[in-house]
Amino acid sequence: MADAPKRPLTLRDVSEASGVSEMTVSRVLRNRGDVSDATREKVLEAAKALGYVPNKIAGALASQRVNLVAVIIPSLSNMVFPEVMTAISDVLDDTPLQPVVGVTNYRKEREEKVLYEMLSWRPSGVIIAGLEHSDASKAMLRGAGIPVVEIMDTDGTPIDAAVGISHRRAGRMMAEAIIKAGYRKIGFLGTKMPLDHRARKRFEGFTEALAKAGLEISDQEFYEGGSALGKGREMTEAILKRTPDLDFLYYSNDMIGAGGLLWCLENGVDVPNDVGLAGFNGVELLKGLPRQLATMDSCREEIGRKAAEIIASRVEAGVEGPQGQKIELTPTIERGHTLRKKPKDAAYPE
Repeated sequence: MADAPKRPLTLRDVSEASGVSEMTVSRVLRNRGDVSDATREKVLEAAKALGYVPNKIAGALASQRVNLVAVIIPSLSNMVFPEVMTAISDVLDDTPLQPVVGVTNYRKEREEKVLYEMLSWRPSGVIIAGLEHSDASKAMLRGAGIPVVEIMDTDGTPIDAAVGISHRRAGRMMAEAIIKAGYRKIGFLGTKMPLDHRARKRFEGFTEALAKAGLEISDQEFYEGGSALGKGREMTEAILKRTPDLDFLYYSNDMIGAGGLLWCLENGVDVPNDVGLAGFNGVELLKGLPRQLATMDSCREEIGRKAAEIIASRVEAGVEGPQGQKIELTPTIERGHTLRKKPKDAAYPE
């Protein structure tokens, strides 16, 4: 962070890094003129290493910023992110700034492409989900010379500013509540997590807290694809048939957890006495279910508001360089009707 430039990168920076003239750099980046393959490769490699993004704003606008804030999120189908977007939009409505959205589908190479295109239009700021990015994306963010806020997660070092929750802490908190309620045979159900870093961190925190209590995950069920009620039903049926003595199911998100709750209710499972359930995110839509799923509020609206406020205040003040600001919010457990408040019997001390 200390080495990040406090001004946007220019053609001169790429020229000096590649050892060729600014005119040649310009020709390569505009894909014009007669330039050898070796020179072209040298320029492109230097530009990528620096994180340089060509400026697409022509003429008099070339040295200015546009009143756009690039908001880069992994998914629009995940119900969490539209709520974050709404909060960002509400704050920016009172400013000259306008959010524009890019979607990465949880893939770093897609994030690189989206970020490259958005930065080429010289936005006034960037709000981007997560702390894990490719080296190329990190270089672009550091070299942009504008406020950058990474959202949803605080378990790591931000490029500039970060607003979110500690997902490891969230996992630990849920595990501690489950243990205190007397559950001991715990199953985990969720998406395969190499691409979903926040779910992975919650799982790590969850298993750490179990280990501290002398417990471990008794069974696991993973899937690939988006969160869905139907998938939650399938996964719950599979894990309970395979390991029928499980007494708690912890889901990586509310949607599959809600599917699991519906399966249990339809199949005569006594929830929460025989089997407890919990998800994550506190999705408002699911409050219409016959029973309220235990969950955890991920503070998504507050995250969106605070991220937008950071961008708006720094743009207004003309502050461009990295500030190292980190805002960690505290998630809260909502017990609902699927996580009992005390142990079922005296065999489990409270």
